[in-house]
Amino acid sequence: MKRTWKWIILAALVVAALALVGCNDADGDAAGDAETFVFANSGAYKPFSFDQGGEIVGFDVDIANEIADRIGRTPEMVSPVPFDTLIQGLRDGRYDALVASHGITEERREQVDFSRPYYRSGAQTFVAVDNDTITSAADLEGARIGVVKASTYLALAEDITGEGNVTTYESDVVALQDLTTGRLDAVITDKLVGFIAMEESGLAIKAVGDVLEEDEMGIAVQKGDTELLDAINAALEEMIADGTYEEISLRWFPENILGE
Repeated sequence: MKRTWKWIILAALVVAALALVGCNDADGDAAGDAETFVFANSGAYKPFSFDQGGEIVGFDVDIANEIADRIGRTPEMVSPVPFDTLIQGLRDGRYDALVASHGITEERREQVDFSRPYYRSGAQTFVAVDNDTITSAADLEGARIGVVKASTYLALAEDITGEGNVTTYESDVVALQDLTTGRLDAVITDKLVGFIAMEESGLAIKAVGDVLEEDEMGIAVQKGDTELLDAINAALEEMIADGTYEEISLRWFPENILGE
């Protein structure tokens, strides 16, 4: 009888240990090991990362997959993830990197380390096609402006129009659609995203004024992960030099968006 109880207790301990391992895996709390490159994006930022027939595709996805190949790792994408939670997820160790069109800012540099810029763009104002009252940034004071949550455009919009006049969205496309309903007077978003939305979705919107500010986008890694950061930078330099970067860029845009 004593021996039977010993076996029962031992079996219970084994089951508990296996369950604990399973929970850790399900939480996805370990970023990739030496053989994988776990990267994340919002999946809601066309044409950088978006759902196409049940699969997340886009410029950022192609860049991340190419980097993984060049650093000798298997790519593993986590998407969609709400944009405003991506950096905290990286800091918590859920991913190795964010290839998610993050503008490089001093505030973000305090939380993560960034690669060299992997593309350049700018903040553009979009309005409904029949809106003739907003023609430049000077006309945005007091306007109802839409932006994506946690984007660099949020603070910019609040500075221009006042905090109470800004509405945040999970997706730029939804914000741009609201221009046509009259819920918003303007949307501030990346010029590339806005122009692609105009071209592909047939939205009755238009760009007005000059670019509000220039942006450099970087790939984010955890603070102090210099080994991975150096590998990513080396891969980017190789891709630029051998023409692969331009090939990927022209797959999604009418021009090379590196801006060099």
